[in-house]
Amino acid sequence: MKAKKVLFVCTGNFDRSPTAEAMYKDAEGLEVKSAGTWMHAQNPLTKELVEWADAIYVMEEHHKTAVTRLDPKATDKTVVLGVPDIYRRDQPELKALLRQKLDPYLKQ
Repeated sequence: MKAKKVLFVCTGNFDRSPTAEAMYKDAEGLEVKSAGTWMHAQNPLTKELVEWADAIYVMEEHHKTAVTRLDPKATDKTVVLGVPDIYRRDQPELKALLRQKLDPYLKQ
């Protein structure tokens, strides 16, 4: 079975999306990457990353806008999780919130 390619997106790719990537990197059937919408992001969001992904999980609505600006066809595969930018990388509260929001999509 082919792995589902999942992209997690936040602003700087420092806290939220790298935490999600680390949480799901060893999940069976998933290939995961993360990116940020900010021009100084650790791993900047690109059209190639958007096209690579089968599913894109963004933390906030403005991240979805950035994704669809790069590729309007990505609208249907992009889900807004509603995770605010108030957490630090690997913070237990962030991990719990991400698990709550992502497990329904990724644990199938």
